[in-house]
Amino acid sequence: MSTSAQKVVRRFWQSMATNDFSAASLCLTEDFRLQWPQSDEMIEGRENFAALNAAYPANGLWTFDLRRIVGEGSQIVTEVGVSDGVVRATALTFHTVRGDLIALQREFWPDPFEAPTWRSAWVRHPTD
Repeated sequence: MSTSAQKVVRRFWQSMATNDFSAASLCLTEDFRLQWPQSDEMIEGRENFAALNAAYPANGLWTFDLRRIVGEGSQIVTEVGVSDGVVRATALTFHTVRGDLIALQREFWPDPFEAPTWRSAWVRHPTD
């Protein structure tokens, strides 16, 4: 099932890239839940998902760069670069697929941070 579940998740991110969040919500089950553990929030239902994303403050249209997708069975994990032209972030999303729709997402937004100088002798920055 992971191949078809991956197709469902790919379709979701492609829909998100249109910035038509109502259309993207059609990739979700009616009883969809999105968990944001870092802020202890849960969005319930595809209508709330679409409304929240449409109302989210942005400097421009959102872009979604699917960097990585892995999974097994109905469990798919994605790493996605998200930007509105000013804000740049990474979303790590754990998707549970039911049939041909996403029923649950558990999403983490890791903040970038400055590397400590004490370890500079052993590491390099890939952007250097």
